[in-house]
Amino acid sequence: MIVHTFLFRWKPEVDEAQKQRVIQEIQGLQGQIPGLDETLVGANISPRSQGYELAGVMKFSDRASYEAYNDHPVHQKLLTWLMPLIDPVEVDFEA
Repeated sequence: MIVHTFLFRWKPEVDEAQKQRVIQEIQGLQGQIPGLDETLVGANISPRSQGYELAGVMKFSDRASYEAYNDHPVHQKLLTWLMPLIDPVEVDFEA
């Protein structure tokens, strides 16, 4: 299994409706991308978050599914409007 983790800092102009859309759209990847077995995403509640306000975890069944995810059209469509809204950090590992 590959675990994909991400943290987002919002750009200053991002409003609450956009933040909620991001959560919904990320959750909506589930069932659309082969090998994406689990998706968890939500507002960060840690006081030690260093400004990262959204966190998420995705679990992929294998490395091939994880590697195919990045170029999947549904993921690419999300990235086109998401990337201008965030400063992201990603950490991925095999479990």
